[in-house]
Amino acid sequence: MKKIFLIAVLAIAVCLSSYARKLVAEGNTYSALGKYKVEIDDKYMIINGLEHKPYVISFENSDMEARVFITMERGCRKYYVLSNDLSIQYVSTRNYFGVEKLDKELEKEGYRTSDSALNRAEYFKQKAITSGTEWKRNKTPLIAAYFPMLLNNQENVLASK
Repeated sequence: MKKIFLIAVLAIAVCLSSYARKLVAEGNTYSALGKYKVEIDDKYMIINGLEHKPYVISFENSDMEARVFITMERGCRKYYVLSNDLSIQYVSTRNYFGVEKLDKELEKEGYRTSDSALNRAEYFKQKAITSGTEWKRNKTPLIAAYFPMLLNNQENVLASK
């Protein structure tokens, strides 16, 4: 009887762990939000009519989460970063990796970059974060480190925890 119970508990543990988010990267944001974790979400979402399995960025000192959706277009990768506090996109090409406001096509789905939530000085600093070398490599850890700086009022995000 003990063996059956032990096997059942192990089977349940294995099943539950398969539905958990999978850790991709972690590091420091060098902001008030503290350390970040990048994980792959287990739920698919539809953005721009395409089904995506998003990355989820969470922060040590806040309940805020940002979901990152990656699309490949001609000669570039776009990283749509969507959260309740700020939505933005990063673009990776052969020449540079940097931030941009969200494309107009996402406004149909209710996503747009809020100018009041955006730190404009930091936005212009992040227009070109790196050169385009290795532009196809996953940039979500870099986004997790830079995204908090774009928040105009980090205190509001910290107050949620």
